[in-house]
Amino acid sequence: MRHSPWVLHTQDAAATFSLSRFIEHVHVLVPAAGRARYERLPDGRTTIVFRVLEEGRRGDVSVVGPRMRAMFKNPTDIARAIVLQFKPGWSAPLLGVAASALADRVVPLEDIWGRPGSDLCRELLAAGSLREVVDRVARAVAVRTHHALEPSSARLARRAVQLFEAGEARVESVAEQLGVTARHLRRAFTESVGIGPKDFARTVRLQRAVRLAATSKDWARIAADAGYYDQAHLITDFRELVGLTPGSFLKRAGDRQPAHGPDPAHSSRAHS
Repeated sequence: MRHSPWVLHTQDAAATFSLSRFIEHVHVLVPAAGRARYERLPDGRTTIVFRVLEEGRRGDVSVVGPRMRAMFKNPTDIARAIVLQFKPGWSAPLLGVAASALADRVVPLEDIWGRPGSDLCRELLAAGSLREVVDRVARAVAVRTHHALEPSSARLARRAVQLFEAGEARVESVAEQLGVTARHLRRAFTESVGIGPKDFARTVRLQRAVRLAATSKDWARIAADAGYYDQAHLITDFRELVGLTPGSFLKRAGDRQPAHGPDPAHSSRAHS
């Protein structure tokens, strides 16, 4: 699948219940050259995925929880898919279920929201544009916020996410900076993000290494800059989280690039 760029601008967000407060990326995926290909590396994120199937005759909406293993899929009969990616720590109050209950799972939205979930799917199928899709999701999210109670643990988890993504790797250090015990942080983080803080830190390192590898093939330097102990540590994490060596992963990524140059497709960002 190729990614079609689309940006949720600030003015759009204001018109759609400030969706950018909760959503950090909107990905539009369409089959390329008749083939659909979906890949997702572990990133500690929960997503809502709307799929249009059989040339628009039917569709579905699912929640994909945070993963600790890469997902490589070649789905069939998909006309397009729209993926709305929650910022870490926001899915639980809006979906009404602990993020940990969704970890490594794909759950129909109807199973979580009941009838409003199936109603939303019908509304999205009737939408005439991507903007309408996002607007209708925003309205559904707005309804949830009127009934959602945000626990203090969710705010704590989001502050911890910021520290991990800024480069901190030790759970104990993050807990100390936030003025809580490591045990309390683990409990709050797992409930609100869906995976433990140590596992989340691993996904941050992995994502950082992948970004660095886009411009360098010096794996020793990449390992050091990404926060690994050494190159062997990086290779072990790739094998465990991706199921491939770093070199095999990059070769796979290169094989799906068009012959004329790098894939221009990229994820769209929801700006706050």
